[in-house]
Amino acid sequence: MKPIYTLVTLFIVYTSCAQQVESEIKAESPEHISYTTELVVPDLNIAWGMAFLPDGSMLITEKAGELIHFKNGTKTTIDGLPEIYVRGQGGFMDIKLHPDYKNNGWIYFSYASSEGEGEGGNTAIMRAKINGTSLSNQQQLYKAVPNTTKGQHFGSRIEFDNEGYLYFSAGERGQRDVNPQDITRDGGKIYRLNDDGSIPSDNPFVNTSNAKTAIYSYGHRNPQGMTKHPETGDIWTHEHGPQGGDEINIIGKGKNYGWPVISYGINYSGTTFTDITEKEGMEQPLFYWVPSIAPSGMTFVNSDKYPNWQGNLLVGSLKFQYLERLILKNNKVIKREKLFESIGRVRDVRQAPDGYIYLSVEGKGIYKIIPTN
Repeated sequence: MKPIYTLVTLFIVYTSCAQQVESEIKAESPEHISYTTELVVPDLNIAWGMAFLPDGSMLITEKAGELIHFKNGTKTTIDGLPEIYVRGQGGFMDIKLHPDYKNNGWIYFSYASSEGEGEGGNTAIMRAKINGTSLSNQQQLYKAVPNTTKGQHFGSRIEFDNEGYLYFSAGERGQRDVNPQDITRDGGKIYRLNDDGSIPSDNPFVNTSNAKTAIYSYGHRNPQGMTKHPETGDIWTHEHGPQGGDEINIIGKGKNYGWPVISYGINYSGTTFTDITEKEGMEQPLFYWVPSIAPSGMTFVNSDKYPNWQGNLLVGSLKFQYLERLILKNNKVIKREKLFESIGRVRDVRQAPDGYIYLSVEGKGIYKIIPTN
């Protein structure tokens, strides 16, 4: 059933600072879908991230601390990882190839690290190369501080933009009222580095006293989705809200995305922690979900394998265990669909160089979306 827009709805849409009123766009189950799923990498626990090598093989991160090379139906464990701090939502997380991987061989990954002072751990970024079945040339590029034994909100996704800058997310580590709005602290941020880990000279806070100069944007909660728009080159993210208020944002230099000063969610207990959803100087989400879907992983579709999905955004839902298809027009969501319902907790979704879309489903493995005709 298509959404019905009343005059009241139109008034809300065009007068609110929010770009989208989610309650008017419910997720639908399509009557027919021209695609199905095929399990191509079975027997995985929590495959947090995946990357596709030029030969068509796949690198897979298992959250518990294992890097898997999947080629010709065989899984090979790659040795030489740093020590992984596995706690709560933290562990071995995202993985990404350098845009010029064919020539330089660099892979980048995010993980929870206990290095440094204090008990616990925090989000770190490393790059390395694969030499046979081992990692070599390991270089830690960033390590958030301080360590904490809290188990929530590590982030963390990785993306490169068209200029070769490295972006990554780090959640606010359960320190809602301390980290996200403070640019002198890690946590609740999107960071931007040069590919070697150095700080770009035009990062927004390089000349701000005591600031973490790797920060590109702030006021985030727990971003677990990041992708580059195939046409504009913009970096898009989504992040977990509290109870309600999961968001999609387009990341801008030096911008404040408001957490926890503004939010469309409430505490898990049902109480409120803020009375406002907008404030001058804070960005509104492009879209927000109420109720939360617990999003993880996201990708744009621009492959000729899926003509009906061209330009759409795909987002995994951990909570409701389906793949969400968001149909966009002028950077607004105009329709939502629930695909492959009950497939399981979708942790990651990627469009691979071969044009096919792959889903990582917790407790099952990695599925390939294939046409049915």
